[in-house]
Amino acid sequence: MITGSIVALVTPMVPDTLDVDWEALERLVEWHIDQQTHALVAVGTTGESATLSVDEHSRVIKFMVDISQGRIPVIAGTGANCTREAIELTEAAKKAGADACLLVTPYYNKPTQEGLYQHYKAIAEAVDIDQILYNVPSRSACDMLPETALRLSEISNIVGIKEATGDLDRAAWLIDNSPKDFAIYSGDDHTARELMLLGGHGDISVTANVAPKEMSRMCEAAINGDAEQALDIDKQLLGLHDAMFVESNPIPVKWAVSQLGLINDAIRLPLTQLSKANQVKVLQALKSASVF
Repeated sequence: MITGSIVALVTPMVPDTLDVDWEALERLVEWHIDQQTHALVAVGTTGESATLSVDEHSRVIKFMVDISQGRIPVIAGTGANCTREAIELTEAAKKAGADACLLVTPYYNKPTQEGLYQHYKAIAEAVDIDQILYNVPSRSACDMLPETALRLSEISNIVGIKEATGDLDRAAWLIDNSPKDFAIYSGDDHTARELMLLGGHGDISVTANVAPKEMSRMCEAAINGDAEQALDIDKQLLGLHDAMFVESNPIPVKWAVSQLGLINDAIRLPLTQLSKANQVKVLQALKSASVF
């Protein structure tokens, strides 16, 4: 089971052309290994999956697997609102050597709970790789109910869920009722500490892009039941958790990572660069958290 601080990694891009910046991506992977991040998510929401082509998507996953060379697990974002496309992306991730896949609920077409079950069942049966469900109704307009997640947990290669609702009652229910080898991850930095103290297994984090060492330490403390240490670290990061969402993710975090000198702040339309007013807020949060 992959546990701890799992960074939802940004995808760096070259200014002007907006092609993937492979040199910067390698730099990010090496930095997160050095900073003791526990795992990487390639091409998730924060990685601008919605604006990468299928070919780019697959190339980024393979590149990250090749660079990491087994030193850190790589979880590939392979969800789609088309079941066939999700299978294609998941097959590519398996071929590339990813450790697992993260599959967002189908967005826009708003399937029923039975549709969600059949969608994920079809992908799991088509591709023999560990798969993590990803529930983020604030973005997908589709809420996978805990009962559906529990039903899917019975499929052998569906191994966990990223629950990004921030609903701790829901998370507690899943922790209490899921099989012991089914991982419950937070997808909400604000409530991640509490979820892990309840028995959750990690945080798929935006904040970890700019404070990887701190997030790693906080997650380790929370998973080990050290509530006091986890709280002390999390207090330092609260402003960052807020600042990473002053505009739509990944606009703020991409600008923040650029301020650390790791990437450019280039971003693809329809997303735009962080406004001047919010740059001030993000910069202050970075300084307050002592990561800049």
